[in-house]
Amino acid sequence: MERPIIALLTDFGTSDVYVAEMKAVILSICPKAEIVDITHDIPKFNVRLGAIKLLEASRYFPEGTIHVGVVDPGVGTARRPIIVHAERHLYVGPDNGLLIPAAMQEGIKAVYHIENRKYLLPKISRTFHGRDIFAPTAAHLALGVKPSDFGRKIDDYIVIDLPTPRIVGNSIEGEILYIDQFGNSVTNIPEEMLRKLGIRDGCTLRVQLRGREMKLRLVSAYGEAEVGEVLAIIGNEDLLEVSINRGNAAESLKIKVGDRIRVSLAEDRV
Repeated sequence: MERPIIALLTDFGTSDVYVAEMKAVILSICPKAEIVDITHDIPKFNVRLGAIKLLEASRYFPEGTIHVGVVDPGVGTARRPIIVHAERHLYVGPDNGLLIPAAMQEGIKAVYHIENRKYLLPKISRTFHGRDIFAPTAAHLALGVKPSDFGRKIDDYIVIDLPTPRIVGNSIEGEILYIDQFGNSVTNIPEEMLRKLGIRDGCTLRVQLRGREMKLRLVSAYGEAEVGEVLAIIGNEDLLEVSINRGNAAESLKIKVGDRIRVSLAEDRV
C-alpha cells in the first residue's frame, strides 16, 4: 500500500491532546501514513462497545489497514499490549478483548505480545500506552516491520463475549447493543434472523422491552412513520433498531444498553 492506512478508535474524546499526540508519533515515524479516525467518542472504559464499533467499521477498510484500538482501563497493569495478525488487517491495542471480535470476523492468523522496545518510544508512561506503545507499533508496522519482530506469539489472549440473539419458538430474544447519538436503540438481532421468521418490511412487530409490550411497524425508512412515532427499522449494520422518527427513542422509552428485547410478528402469540 503506497500510503499505509492507520485507523484509530479510542475513548479519549477530542477536547484533550491525546489523539493529536498519537498522530504526531505515527507521522514522525511513518510520514506517509494516512490516518483515519473511526471514533474517539467510545464511552469511557467501555471495552465491549469499543469492540462492537471496531467490528462494525473494520469490515469496510481496505486490505492491509492497521487498526489501533485504545479503550484501556487496565493501562499500566500487567495486561499485555498486543498485535493481532488477521487475514486482512492488523490490530494493535491492549489485551482486553477489544480487538478480538473484529479480528475473528476475518480470521486470526496469530497474536503477538509487544515486547521489543526497539519499536516503542524511549520513555513509556504509566498512563498513555496509546502514544508510547500502540502508536509507534502501528507506525513501524506501516513501514513493513513484521508482527513477529515485536515479540513472542501468544495463544492465551482475552476473548470478549458479545451477546448472541436466539430464536425461541416464534420469537427472537436479543439485547440492546448500543444507543447512537440520535437515540436509536440498536439490537444484536440481524435482519437475516428476522427473515427466518418471515419478518419483512411492512410487518407489525410485537416488541417486549423494559417491561412494556409495544406493537411497532417495521419500516424501510424513517420517513414512512409519523413524526414522533415509535418504529422498528433495519439500520446500516443490518441490525434491528427501535427508533422514533425525529425523536430520541432511548430517552423517551428509557432504554439502556444491555436491556433484553423480545420480538415476534404481531399475529403471533407470545
